[in-house]
Amino acid sequence: MANENITGKVFKILKYPNPELKKIAEPVEKFDDELAELVKNLFATMHANDGVGLAATQVGIEKRVAVVEYKENSYVLINPRLISTEGEQEGEEGCLSFPGIYAKFKRPMKVKIEAQDVNGNKNIYEAEGYTARAFVHEMDHLDGKVFIDYLSNFKQGAIKKKLIKNTGGHF
Repeated sequence: MANENITGKVFKILKYPNPELKKIAEPVEKFDDELAELVKNLFATMHANDGVGLAATQVGIEKRVAVVEYKENSYVLINPRLISTEGEQEGEEGCLSFPGIYAKFKRPMKVKIEAQDVNGNKNIYEAEGYTARAFVHEMDHLDGKVFIDYLSNFKQGAIKKKLIKNTGGHF
């Protein structure tokens, strides 16, 4: 990862089926030291768990904040908004809230999003492939969606059974 030297508090990641994962995050209105600290701690938590992205809602904080890091590129996504999508890709996806669970499904090949940084400055990001997938995945978390929501009822049931088996029923 690009910023493995980031230190900060490592949050406990909420695991599915925790109902907090279904909450819709509130927009960030205050760009201050507390927000900068949250972003630093999200990166620290993501690194500690070998993730590519993490949304604040995954650690029980209902703010529209997510971080993504892939191939030496780090992104802070505050109040992200999808501007456009193009094409389609099918690929396997996992999630830190679903340890050891992966599923294949379709996402946009390219995305254009607008997001603010820790100072409130607006940025436009254009991403494709895996980075586009990560952006949309984290933005879904902020809208109370998890990746298994895109799967058939049968596949969702199989994943739930696997989670119960992997955790001994302890989420």
